[in-house]
Amino acid sequence: MTDPRARDVYIVDAVRTPVGKYGGALAAIRPDDLAAHVVRALVDRTPDLDPARIDDVCFGDANGAGEDNRNVARMAVLLAGLPVTVPGVTVNRLCGSGLEAVIQAARAIAHGDAHIAVAGGVESMSRAPYVLRKPERAFPAGHQEMFSSTLGWRMVNPRMAPEWTVALGEGAELIADRHGITREQQDVFALASHQKAVRAWREGAYDDEVVPLPEVDLPRDETIREASSLESLSKLKPVFRAAGGTVTAGNSSPLNDGAAALLLVDEEGLRATGREPLARIRASAVTGIEPQLFGLGPVEAVRRALERAGRGFAEVTTCELNEAFAAQALGCLGQWPELDPAVVNPRGGAIAIGHPLGASGARLAGAVAHQLAAAGSGTGLAALCIGVGQGLALVLER
Repeated sequence: MTDPRARDVYIVDAVRTPVGKYGGALAAIRPDDLAAHVVRALVDRTPDLDPARIDDVCFGDANGAGEDNRNVARMAVLLAGLPVTVPGVTVNRLCGSGLEAVIQAARAIAHGDAHIAVAGGVESMSRAPYVLRKPERAFPAGHQEMFSSTLGWRMVNPRMAPEWTVALGEGAELIADRHGITREQQDVFALASHQKAVRAWREGAYDDEVVPLPEVDLPRDETIREASSLESLSKLKPVFRAAGGTVTAGNSSPLNDGAAALLLVDEEGLRATGREPLARIRASAVTGIEPQLFGLGPVEAVRRALERAGRGFAEVTTCELNEAFAAQALGCLGQWPELDPAVVNPRGGAIAIGHPLGASGARLAGAVAHQLAAAGSGTGLAALCIGVGQGLALVLER
């Protein structure tokens, strides 16, 4: 996208479901149906577009062990009623999967392999199955271990360094230790996430992007706690360290269900939609870091993406940084002193809204695009930390 020979890539529209809590309102909905819903909604909002002109559908999905198997992007195409000639591909970069899908679709358009693409992500953490490893020999006499595929490490390779495979929350504790981030700072950050999300919903900021499912009574994100307070957050016990821990359920993102999708086009595709774009994709970057410090993955990814876009932190007018943990988000923000904190997650973040793994990156990209369109101009940034030690970032402009 930074290649001078590349075509401009535009985001024409972006939609998402309300985010459901674990075992909540969306738990009865299959992930392939969640994905199909946002694809269908996206197409219906652009009536001038012939769906047969969509060159590809690229979806992120972090699990893929259950009903999201067999290439959930292709399942979404079929379930959404798109022509069978529209292909689909599913990508997995764990927490960054939805944003990876956007980047891959944009790259295909930029280099002439497509004119119109749908990119997004989906996750049902409620419906993630238990998995059973095949025994190494037939007819074992002993008990077999079953693994939950909802979140985190499972069936760990014994050759992995033990420090790499700590629990995600322990990784957040390590970041808090390294950067001197206190429990109070994390709770203050978490409370602000809820307060901003509450205000955004009250003011109608999400009306243009959230598309509720007709069969579910869920008009807004389910994990936002309107009555949250510093007092209530301070009473929660640390989850990962009994003694001296700072990471709690209140200052971490919850387990969630949801889906998001974006419509990406080049100039030819833009004419086919008959719409004004929300934003233009400018640059992206992905980087790696020690797995246990995964939460700091965005630090270098964001720096590289901005450099490729020819922009600095001071020029960023809106930033969506995924809040996997308050400690992790604060650790990243502390490394970007030039970034104005007021532009970060202005409508609330994942601690309040939720973090359906494969969908979150697409949600962030769509949120930035809508915020830029509402402002009329500016530079936007979407970034996520990724389990096993990666960071992913995307720069948008309008």
